[in-house]
Amino acid sequence: MADNTGSQQSLNDIWASEDAIFARKELLDIDHIPDEDRIIGRDEEIEDVASSIHPAVRGKSPRNTLIYGKTGTGKSLVAKHVTQSAKQFAETNDTDMGRVYIDCTQSTTETRVVINIARNLNSPEATNISIPVTGLSTDVYYHRLWNILDELYDVAVIILDEIDKLKDSEILMQLSRAGEAGKVDSCKVGIIAISNKISFKDTLDERVLSSLQDREFVFPPYDANQLRNIMHNRSDAFHDGVLTDDVIPLSAAFAAQEHGDARKALDILRNAGELAKDAGADQVLEEHVRDAREKADIDRFAQLLEGQPPQIKATVYSLSLLADNNPDDSEFSTRQIYDVYKQLTALLDMDTLSHRRMADRLGEQVFLDILGRSERVGRGRGQGVTHYYFLMEDPEVVKQVIHQDDRFADVNNVSI
Repeated sequence: MADNTGSQQSLNDIWASEDAIFARKELLDIDHIPDEDRIIGRDEEIEDVASSIHPAVRGKSPRNTLIYGKTGTGKSLVAKHVTQSAKQFAETNDTDMGRVYIDCTQSTTETRVVINIARNLNSPEATNISIPVTGLSTDVYYHRLWNILDELYDVAVIILDEIDKLKDSEILMQLSRAGEAGKVDSCKVGIIAISNKISFKDTLDERVLSSLQDREFVFPPYDANQLRNIMHNRSDAFHDGVLTDDVIPLSAAFAAQEHGDARKALDILRNAGELAKDAGADQVLEEHVRDAREKADIDRFAQLLEGQPPQIKATVYSLSLLADNNPDDSEFSTRQIYDVYKQLTALLDMDTLSHRRMADRLGEQVFLDILGRSERVGRGRGQGVTHYYFLMEDPEVVKQVIHQDDRFADVNNVSI
């Protein structure tokens, strides 16, 4: 029998050791809801959202609310914080208030959203209602949700984050008209819908817009000072003396360049700490921050591209090659991208889509914030509009992420 005494001792040493870098790492998690005094630069937004759902704390109908703003501007944080506070206050008024948060990047269909809402709000021992993850029609899931709401709650506030990722808006219609349509008898239902796209409302049909009767709030980006304060207010995630003086200012400066993205700032700070820990360092240094920024860029872009088919990656990769080979140009026409795309797909022995179909793929990536797009109107009679596309990330980061797909591994050094 093999002697594993040495390996067991090594594990014991790991279990017994203390983290030399992090004291409360959860404070750097973007999903963590901090105490209100740790929420920086969002006092007005907190008051706006609170006033919108204020009737809920006394069991009355809250206003439906749409929140817009770029990634990392505190939209989800404020919605979670305000509804959590409202639920606690409602208890003092003997009001049964339900609250649920749904990430629509993970639940992209109407049925999946209804299932997750029902499962989060249900208490099976009280309702005797089961919500299986599959096997029922959408109508049956809705019917069980309405019963759960009437049986358990006076009011429910449902947060739908990144609502623009849903494949259709039927869920908004159903939830916003639940009372008017007689789906629920006693429970009032309110929606907080969150989107990075200020044009989201333009995609809704008149029926949905009419039933929503919403209030709208736009969250501005954080400035560098606010980002520094956000990180200083969470610096106790680290042990005393671990952060050198330049770590937080540099992390804030990097995040300020990314449209004031607090999510990016916290990612950089956390990644810097993990890099320092992996290196066996006693402190987090400037070099760790710079390396962490690169890792955060790669992680973010990898998340955006996760699950995308090879044809999508080929279009994005073609644009990255153009950007790499033409550093003086910031954006490129559909025709330029298609010329490179044809060469790339031939090199990879992939099917080559038509110009129109590839252009449609480019448009999809604009919607997903993978690419940006501008328009130029041609001069002269009969000249139309030409779309120009640009990367939202450094070309090297784009290529590094796409190279993780085995199909693209062999084009690492291709020049087209």
